[in-house]
Amino acid sequence: MTIRRLLIANRGEIAVRIVRACRRLGIESVLAATDPDLSSMAARLADRTVRIGAPMAYLDVDRIIAAARLMQADAIHPGYGFLSENPALARACDAAGIVFAGPAEETLRAVGDKLTAREHAIAAGLPVVPGASRPDGLGFPLLIKAVGGGGGRGMKRVHDPAELPGAIASAAAEARGAFGDDRLYFERFIESGRHVEVQLLGDGERVLALGDRDCSVQRRYQKLIEEAPAPHLDPALRDDMRAAAVRFGEHLRYRGAGTVEFLVGDGGFHFLEMNARIQVEHPVTEAVTGIDLVEQQIAIAEGRPLALDAQPRGHAIECRINAEDAEFRPSPGTITRAVFPAGEGIRVDTFLARGASVPPFYDSLLAKLIVHGADRAEALERLGSALRRCTIEGVSTNVAFHARLISDPAFRAGGVDTAWLSSS
Repeated sequence: MTIRRLLIANRGEIAVRIVRACRRLGIESVLAATDPDLSSMAARLADRTVRIGAPMAYLDVDRIIAAARLMQADAIHPGYGFLSENPALARACDAAGIVFAGPAEETLRAVGDKLTAREHAIAAGLPVVPGASRPDGLGFPLLIKAVGGGGGRGMKRVHDPAELPGAIASAAAEARGAFGDDRLYFERFIESGRHVEVQLLGDGERVLALGDRDCSVQRRYQKLIEEAPAPHLDPALRDDMRAAAVRFGEHLRYRGAGTVEFLVGDGGFHFLEMNARIQVEHPVTEAVTGIDLVEQQIAIAEGRPLALDAQPRGHAIECRINAEDAEFRPSPGTITRAVFPAGEGIRVDTFLARGASVPPFYDSLLAKLIVHGADRAEALERLGSALRRCTIEGVSTNVAFHARLISDPAFRAGGVDTAWLSSS
């Protein structure tokens, strides 16, 4: 089928990103906007906007479906976060005769539940980190994760058994608020390792790996800097990891964009989870492959087979620019000035402009600064220059923090692990 009108069930920079993809494809874009987002950049850029009400209505399947019906949308794109990996939305789309620009309901059930995803990974022959639905027998330290979500929400590290009840309560509350699902999963915490992921595209028959990304620079399990390809990986390990990701996708007969995440260390890798959606860090893959992942999501949703090949070139790095103060607390407010760099090898994905509101209801991501170079050294040089030319006023940001991070000798050498930031 051909999608002529697409409803975007998301906000912020990813909503802007999808609106612009629709414009290139000649698809009419309809933004489902909550009250705080009715005057956002995405609302101004979209062909139409439909009000869905309260700030957290992005988590309300019935409201999203009602908005799509009201606007006679052919399809829904969920972006990332919110309902993007919720099988209830995929099921509701099927019932309403609306195309869901994402994986099938059964796939979302298979990989959205971390325990079920683990079983599928084992069936596909992937090595896994020890984990279970209960903490019994895993030992300490352990990691608590939200069964039905990702992005570090609902994730808590526990070193002492006495801390466990409070950590479980806190993780469940955070997961419920972020995903509407308070189920938890427990995993043995591995002290040192790199977080490396493989980007997949699948059409239900063919599964293609579009290279890998290193997402090891994290604070409180929130990714801050991502790069593609992952630096200083053994070539044989890289090939094995990509092949494992494809094998997992083929096992699932995967359809859409998805990411298989691994923990890399001690000469090997272990499956962590799969995110059955587009990732925040997808632009670094786009930069090195030249493939537009949102356009590919829409093409796959229309039923078109994959007709591309990935030949990565150069190196790309992304910094997540967040509204937060020096103590990393959210910094909502109104933007009084926003100036971003431009030039060769520089891309900025954002929803900011002067007068833009940064409401307190959502995550603190303001913009993504992406650079691409012929190699990592050139990308780092461009990133440093680009950060110096970023100006955001009206709220506190982590721009200066990023500038310090990328100047650190350990980061510049490449290959830091997930514990680096907490120990540096």
